[in-house]
Amino acid sequence: MNPEDYAKSGKESSHQTALFMWIALNKNAYPELEMLFAIKNEEKSGSALVGIRSKAAGVKKGASDLFLPVARQNCHVLFIEMKKPGGKASREQLEFGAKVQSKGYGFCVCDSWEKARDVLIQYLKK
Repeated sequence: MNPEDYAKSGKESSHQTALFMWIALNKNAYPELEMLFAIKNEEKSGSALVGIRSKAAGVKKGASDLFLPVARQNCHVLFIEMKKPGGKASREQLEFGAKVQSKGYGFCVCDSWEKARDVLIQYLKK
C-alpha cells in the first residue's frame, strides 16, 4: 500500500501514518527524517481515570503531534500539528504553537500528509 491509498479514509491518524510511510520510502533522500517522531498527547478512551493519569504523566493539551529535532532556518526544532483535510487547529494548539515560536522553534499546522511532507522538505532544504 502506498501513502496516497492509506490516507484515503481522510482521518488525521491515516494522514499521519501516510506521512511516515512516505518517509520510510524516501529515507535515503531525507535521512534526517529518521529523527521525526510522534508525540502521544491525547488519550481518547472516554475514561476520566485515563485522563487524570495522562495529565499526571505529563500529557499537555494542545501539544503538537510531530516533533523533528533538527535545526534549520533559524529554528532549533520543528513541531507539526497534523489535521485531517479541512481540519483546523484548536485554540490550545495555536497557543502552543505561538509559545514554541516565541522560543525560536518552528511550528506549523498541516491538514494532509502531503502538506506535512512539503513542509518537511522545505524545512530540511535550508
